[in-house]
Amino acid sequence: MSALGTKIDPARTSRIVRCLFAWMLLLLVPVALGIGIAWPWLERLGTLDGEIERTRDQLERYQRLVATLPTLRSELEQVSNNQSFKAFYFSAATHALAGAGLQQKVQDMVKEAGGRLVSTQILPSVPNEEPPTVRVRVQLQGSTDQLFDVLYKIEEARPFLFVDQLSIRSMVQPERAVTNEQTRRVRRGRPKPATEDLTVRLDIFGFTLGGA
Repeated sequence: MSALGTKIDPARTSRIVRCLFAWMLLLLVPVALGIGIAWPWLERLGTLDGEIERTRDQLERYQRLVATLPTLRSELEQVSNNQSFKAFYFSAATHALAGAGLQQKVQDMVKEAGGRLVSTQILPSVPNEEPPTVRVRVQLQGSTDQLFDVLYKIEEARPFLFVDQLSIRSMVQPERAVTNEQTRRVRRGRPKPATEDLTVRLDIFGFTLGGA
């Protein structure tokens, strides 16, 4: 019987198809399980790679910062040891000591100018102020020239001093009554003018280095 005349057995063909399908299922199940397990791990590995890259960048920046520490420490030490720099600041362990130093300087200025110091008061420090300051409120009496002399001394002072608030009240004091004889003497000469006395209140502040 020729090949063209061979009959195909449907039952046999069906068994072959079922067998192939079974083998395909056997192969697909492990593949599907493998993909299901591997896919989250692949995503996690991608995330870890990104984190590793960011950590590497941060580490490089930190290394660069650490490399600059010796230079920064050297510069800080130079600034700390620079006496000319410290001359512009009040160097005291506490705010109260700095205020006492400022009070003494103001008293000396007023005395040298010939004025009369009425009162001085250390004002409270301002929280979280950078750089910290020390302030005193001063009331004094004197002439216009004496006031200008005090202001010039404040401008030229070391450590640096600044005037924050200033109020001036003028009081003109007339001459006392004189006798007829004294009046005749004054008329023959130049009359003596009235004297002007100033009452001045001002707030003075300077910068401090704080404690050690």
